[in-house]
Amino acid sequence: MLVMSVAMQAQAQEATKTEAGTQEIVVTGIRASLQQSLNQKRNADTYVEVITAEDIGKMPDKNVADSLQRIPGVSVAAAGGGEGSFGENDRVALRGTPFGLTLTTLNGHSVSSGDWFADNIVGGGRSVSFSLFPSELIGRVTVHKGSQASLLEGGAEGVVDIETRKPLDFKKSFNAQASIGLVNSSNSGKSDPQINGLVAWKNDTSTMGVLVQAFHEKRTLSRAGQENQIWWDKVDAGTPIANAVPGAAGAVTSYLGGTAWFEQVRTREGGLIDLQFKPSKDFSLDLTAFHSHLDAPNVNHNFMQSLGRFLAPSWGTNGYPAGAISGSVNQGVVSNLTVANPAGCVPCAGYSSAVQEIFSRPVAESQSDFLNLDGSFRVNDNLTLNGKIGSTKGLGNTVSGAMGIWMPWTGGSYTVNGSDKAVTYVTPGADKFSIGGFNNGAPGTPGAPYTYGSHVTANDKEDYAQLDGIYKTNLASIPTVKFGLRAANHKRDLSSIGNNALPGLSDAANLPMSGLTAFPSIFSDLGANGAGYWTFSQGAVNAWLAKYTSYTGHLLQNEFSIKEPTQSAYAMADFGSEGFSGNFGVRVVRTSEEVTRNEIGASGSFEPRTYKNSYTDFLPSANFRLDVTKDLVARFGVSRTMARPELGQMAGLDLRDVQGTGNGGNPNLKPIRANTVDLGVEWYFAPKSMLSADAFFSALDGYVTYGASSGTFYNQIQKKNTVYAMSTPINTQAEVKGLELAYVQSLAGGFGVNANYTYTLGKETGQAPGSKCGALVAPDCTLIGTSKNAYNLGAFYENDKFSARITYSYRSGFLNGTSRNSAAFQNEIGTLSASLAYQINDTFSITLDGKDLNNPLVSSVWKTPGAADLPASLYKNGRQIYLSLHAKM
Repeated sequence: MLVMSVAMQAQAQEATKTEAGTQEIVVTGIRASLQQSLNQKRNADTYVEVITAEDIGKMPDKNVADSLQRIPGVSVAAAGGGEGSFGENDRVALRGTPFGLTLTTLNGHSVSSGDWFADNIVGGGRSVSFSLFPSELIGRVTVHKGSQASLLEGGAEGVVDIETRKPLDFKKSFNAQASIGLVNSSNSGKSDPQINGLVAWKNDTSTMGVLVQAFHEKRTLSRAGQENQIWWDKVDAGTPIANAVPGAAGAVTSYLGGTAWFEQVRTREGGLIDLQFKPSKDFSLDLTAFHSHLDAPNVNHNFMQSLGRFLAPSWGTNGYPAGAISGSVNQGVVSNLTVANPAGCVPCAGYSSAVQEIFSRPVAESQSDFLNLDGSFRVNDNLTLNGKIGSTKGLGNTVSGAMGIWMPWTGGSYTVNGSDKAVTYVTPGADKFSIGGFNNGAPGTPGAPYTYGSHVTANDKEDYAQLDGIYKTNLASIPTVKFGLRAANHKRDLSSIGNNALPGLSDAANLPMSGLTAFPSIFSDLGANGAGYWTFSQGAVNAWLAKYTSYTGHLLQNEFSIKEPTQSAYAMADFGSEGFSGNFGVRVVRTSEEVTRNEIGASGSFEPRTYKNSYTDFLPSANFRLDVTKDLVARFGVSRTMARPELGQMAGLDLRDVQGTGNGGNPNLKPIRANTVDLGVEWYFAPKSMLSADAFFSALDGYVTYGASSGTFYNQIQKKNTVYAMSTPINTQAEVKGLELAYVQSLAGGFGVNANYTYTLGKETGQAPGSKCGALVAPDCTLIGTSKNAYNLGAFYENDKFSARITYSYRSGFLNGTSRNSAAFQNEIGTLSASLAYQINDTFSITLDGKDLNNPLVSSVWKTPGAADLPASLYKNGRQIYLSLHAKM
């Protein structure tokens, strides 16, 4: 297997013979790819941004999302939800909106993907995980910020189309590219292989071609984290804390929170095969098959303090000595709390100061596959037909289990140091293995080990077929008319199997003591104590789970299936005259939804229930482009677009059995419809240079927010039906508006610079009952995913042998998610990346890439009405350094 290299092409200079016998010099590189991207943007009738393979190859971009983050108006996140960052950009959104409002296609057709993290498996289903798409696959990426009738529906705020490379697009008959290297992750200290390859062949007449790509990329992740948002709660009057700390009654205190050490080995492997057949200029076929699999087993070591929980009223702690507790309250928060461990404390034998919960996922995987056949037939000089038929599948699968061990009561303390800093937890004995205190459901066994978990699998599949036509008219003002039909059938199902204890699990003598280990020193960089705390290795936990637990019994209330057949048709006319062009048209879409899930019936047992809904959307659009001068282009676009709600939002269920809270789906959600206006101007003031400004506005009808409700579900801990306080997705209205500025210029001497800035304002406007925005006191109408300010700064240099590039990307804080009790806001973040490349000779080159060189802090705050902002989570993944050798034939 040969290994591909996109990066090396950015420097090669290839001389080819022309028919006249002279030499045509084809220059590739940063500046050449820059010119190509600007040309495609300039010539488009709609608002687009274009990234070519050269752009991707000249930065340490390990998936497509890494590259897209440098486009104005594009925001990325290094995770699919609230699970924190993992050092790799995973989701893409346009113009400060949730990820589900951006549609991702591959070669113009839909693509299914999956998630390895259980919460995203349950709650997602629309947004694509970019961790499955390595940058080496890409020939070009086009970001459609506006809309036109010929674009596939489903992106209320835009469409990202990933185009793979085609064998007939190469100039030479045979091409082979190879890349082999290592990535070093600073936190783990491990170096892992990165292997990519491409072979492309076509015959001399360019009527048939074959392309094969393959990739195998591994990375070892070690993440230092602190998770405080697990359980903030209010202090009840009459409890020991309320009696001892002035003003504590009604204030928020920590019930459960602490250090989290996450380890993961990610292996991404797969490939693409493309067969092209073009026997004449009137007929062609293109068959493409793609497979990508991410194997990502992991473990999260959680050492959590639990002082507040054990001094709550449910534990009957009124007899706890008041003199053993001290602290203070600041802005509705018990900002510091110290609890001593007095001698002779009668209730202390049943308490625990902390719990060590090692949550392992020995199986965690996601996958994306598709098989697509494109065909084109020129019927006559006026009519050309294009067809597309295919199938795409996505998989998300995770097997999880916890090893929980309570420590004896030793007292301790915590101090809140600010909303953006780590909480200082002090737990005596945290560096020594101990077990005892709280009896977790095992009578007569204080501190007995416990477990919980599940095996969750989601299968996502879409079969589709479409036929498009292009008709050349005899009208000078409307030269072409485009039209098309499409039908698709989307299905998603989720299964969930419980993790059950077997005999011997609650016996502490069966703990794998040979696997006892300690937290690493990386926590000092986070500003959190935790280094040296005891825990168990993942191997030891997995062996214990395999021996003392079994995955049996379907968790029926968590399972669901969705069927979603759609049909669409469109007609669009291109118009143009001297210096003025554009298009106008309409797309009509029919969507049917059938959601089946299990609900508790009148008998108290689970019964399947099916919800059916359907809707029709008329989506008109018009785009205008005016060449004001030779170098100045003005644009105006108006459109109505739509996005269907996340599949998990319609049926998913995520319960917190201890807290009695959860998130539940709403099968009657309506689609999100957007009325969008764009106005912009672009000045191409020099070769490979541009200055642009774009203003945008989008009114969202059906935007999905979360409202408070209650529901009865089966509690796995209490083993009975229980009423939960729920967050349920509901439709409302919202708007987003902003301004995008971009500047790029190629300077003398091989230098160049680029910069862009995006200003975005987003808010809910519907004030839906039960939502944060609809609250009577302190309403919060913040839009999920909206960063007010975002910018990118970059510079590059290249000559015939050497090239270098550096980029800094920044986005301000944004709302990352909501629940019934509070909202999580991610703080501002900036990342620094750089790339160096040297051309050894015509065949070989070497690159040194650095990603997250500033070791950015990914942190979030927790907002609760009536209290100061609280630190929710803090993570540091470390730096990544890539060294690769590339070859090209």
